[in-house]
Formats: sequence, structure tokens, C-alpha cells
Amino acid sequence: MNIASHVEGHHQTTIALTTDAEQHPAVFATSFNTGSPEALARVYEGDCAVFVPSPGVSLTGDDRSRALAGFLGLGLPISVRTRHTYVVDDIALLIVDWVIDGPGPDGEHTHIEGTATDVARRGADGLWRYIIDNPFGTAVANV
Repeated sequence: MNIASHVEGHHQTTIALTTDAEQHPAVFATSFNTGSPEALARVYEGDCAVFVPSPGVSLTGDDRSRALAGFLGLGLPISVRTRHTYVVDDIALLIVDWVIDGPGPDGEHTHIEGTATDVARRGADGLWRYIIDNPFGTAVANV
């Protein structure tokens, strides 16, 4: 496992990416829990990576960043548990249970959970990054 964190100055946090696909969700959680949009952006493969905030909605680039900022804005930690990891060459399918729980910014209790169906790709540097982050991956879409 290659997960490390380093805090510099005023809450600037850098999280090391991993060479082990199975550990990528833990890297995501560690990055998310810093509260830093920059730390979180590093777990995605550039602007082309897709975030699916609800069934049928695919966001990339600045739209993805804004949607993720909404989750970060809750000010609550995320916990993850990797259920399955399937790797073929430089592509991994990750099935991950996750929970965000606690008092939200308004003081009201917030509880959001899901089972993500995510796809990560190993870069030329050997490190894994999401190309598709589908946090509600097993939810049934209303058709």
C-alpha cells in the first residue's frame, strides 16, 4: 500500500496516490477528508474524468469540480469499504461502499451513503486515478 499524507502550512494537504488499485478508494477518502478541492482533484485523471452525481448525469472538468465541492461543503468525513476490485491491465473496476454521516453545516444530521461503481486507470507513472466515479452506481434509475 502506498498511502501517505503530509500537512504543510495552513491546511494544505498532499496525499500520495497509490500503485495498488484496491487502495485507490482509500486514497480518495483520505483526499476527500482533507476538505481540499485540490487534494481531491488529484485522484481523478485530468478534466476528462467523469463524476456521476445522480443517475444519468455525467460531469467533467469544472462541472465535476463544482459537484464535488458540494459534497466537500458538507464538512463531513467519508468512510469507504472496497467490496470488489477487478483489474485488467491498466483498468480497474472498483465496487465501493461509502458513507458520509454527521451534523451538516446547518447543524442538522446528514446521512448519505451508496455503493459506487468506479473505473480507475493506471497512468504511465504507475499510479491509479479515477476515470469514472459513479458514487450511486448500483442505484436503479427511474425510467
